[in-house]
Amino acid sequence: MKIGEAAAASGVSAKMIRYYEDIGLIDAPPRSASGYRHYREEDIHMLLFVRRGRELGFSMPQLRTLTSLWRDKTRASADVKRLANDHIATLNARIASLQAMADTLKTLARQCQGDARPDCPILDALRQPQADRSQPQDHSGQK
Repeated sequence: MKIGEAAAASGVSAKMIRYYEDIGLIDAPPRSASGYRHYREEDIHMLLFVRRGRELGFSMPQLRTLTSLWRDKTRASADVKRLANDHIATLNARIASLQAMADTLKTLARQCQGDARPDCPILDALRQPQADRSQPQDHSGQK
């Protein structure tokens, strides 16, 4: 099948398929006499594998390792599990960081009066160096 058909079958755009080939993440398929790429069923499986890996947030270097492990029938599953567990730890750290950001913004939004006055704790917090943000300023106008 041609690249457009491979894209439709795998859910990976033709542009991304070419990119994956260019960076060596997937093997370039054989070409027809007229120069068209000819994708086989195993190429589609690899594209689906890569797409799913991207959906799970694996980086390109991690995907390179995973595709290499997938191709290696003598691999140890411990290597795959180690990579997955490392990725889980990275995701959990990102989740904690995002949650901290959301909590900070919620606090700042609660402190903002949201009225016609120009005072805004959200803008004040954004202009402060990171170390000074631990105590948001009170803009309620109350003492």
